[in-house]
Amino acid sequence: MTVTLPGLLPVRNLFEDLLNREVEVVPDDPTKSDDLPSTLVAIYVNNSGTMVAVLGLNLPLAAHAGAAFGLMPVGAAEAALEDKALSPALVENVAELANIFGSLLNREGGPHVKLHQVIPPGEPVPSDAAAYLLALGRRLDVKLTVSRYGTGRLALVLTD
Repeated sequence: MTVTLPGLLPVRNLFEDLLNREVEVVPDDPTKSDDLPSTLVAIYVNNSGTMVAVLGLNLPLAAHAGAAFGLMPVGAAEAALEDKALSPALVENVAELANIFGSLLNREGGPHVKLHQVIPPGEPVPSDAAAYLLALGRRLDVKLTVSRYGTGRLALVLTD
């Protein structure tokens, strides 16, 4: 059995539960190569260490969700957007969000999926992970709006 993509509702419910605020989730366009330098990338593996999914959060979503998750003021997200970089606290918060997001990839009878690596925006992304984020195929591309924080984009791509 393979890993399956979550729907919009489970993604919305997870973010609402974790951020303790309303989140709107709507379909969006796929990630483009110009987006990669400012994207936080999370790589998920199965028990044998094989990459099974790649998650990308653009800088605005990483900043807004990371600040909301850490109960930080919206100013922390705005500062990250001005600096075009996430603070270490925001990276840590988004890494925890990405870890919990992995639960959406686990299904009864399916392979166990776990977070393997988080690459902050601006750091080199492994070429295979970057290629998956840009490829067509089994993917979910959405725009998330975090109430009282802001909007950003999320891409989830399955590798098999």
